[in-house]
Amino acid sequence: MTGATLMPIPFDSVAAASATHTPVVETAGAPRPLIEFRHVQKSFESHGQSTHVLDDISFSVERGEFLAIVGPSGSGKSTVLNLVAGHVQPSSGEIMYDNKPVTAVNNAVSYLTQDDSLLPWRTVANNIAVPLEIRRVPEPERKERVAAMVRMVGLTGFENHYPRQLSGGMRKRMMLARSLIYDPDTMLMDEPFGPLDAQLRLVMQAELLRLWSNSGKTIIFVTHDIVEAVSLADRVIVLSARPSRIKLIETIVLARPRDIHTVRFAREFEEHYLRLWKSIEVDVMRGALQ
Repeated sequence: MTGATLMPIPFDSVAAASATHTPVVETAGAPRPLIEFRHVQKSFESHGQSTHVLDDISFSVERGEFLAIVGPSGSGKSTVLNLVAGHVQPSSGEIMYDNKPVTAVNNAVSYLTQDDSLLPWRTVANNIAVPLEIRRVPEPERKERVAAMVRMVGLTGFENHYPRQLSGGMRKRMMLARSLIYDPDTMLMDEPFGPLDAQLRLVMQAELLRLWSNSGKTIIFVTHDIVEAVSLADRVIVLSARPSRIKLIETIVLARPRDIHTVRFAREFEEHYLRLWKSIEVDVMRGALQ
């Protein structure tokens, strides 16, 4: 996407709040999935020792889908995101993005991590503008797009504040705005709400669903929290302990739009949760006792 013309941000913050999202489903003659893992294995070498992280991982992600990945600590969830982003390469197998192999940094994706990567010497507006500056977007267009994004994530009036002057939730909104500002096709999210307290996590989960609904964007969301995964996702992939294989792919049948505050009381939610927990329980308990 480097050098491509940046189109206006497609989100409609009013319509998105009530829109029903339906992920694209592949049928005969339809385009291939946006992302494909084909028998991927990944090992890391360090000080003469090899750590086998992923073992024969195969799955696909449809355009517009919200996919969550859960698994015990060290199971390679973040490695999956790094492979999609092109930050690391597989030891064997292949990752396809938009029907092309990922062999370098993937500029079609944004990557939102758990860590606060904001620049403390930059204001809210200037932090959000960083990706556009890197892409050399002209200043008038840059300012216009930043203003629109600030409104979208509810930071109006804080444009000239610095990160240290904001609450944890507001900093997360700023990071979310920065990851969306250049209109990526796919958002990779690595436990982005992990450090937040329980109430603020609910607020940010609701905000994410609002922004994503009807946007056409694809999300791969890594979390340790099964409740979070079921609340947000169209499907949930469960990884085993290392070397990781896929233990379960659970399709979430909860209707959209979802009220993040009440969806967990649905009978179907409990059924999804119990199946997912049963698939991961042995690995989690074994890891906790080591």
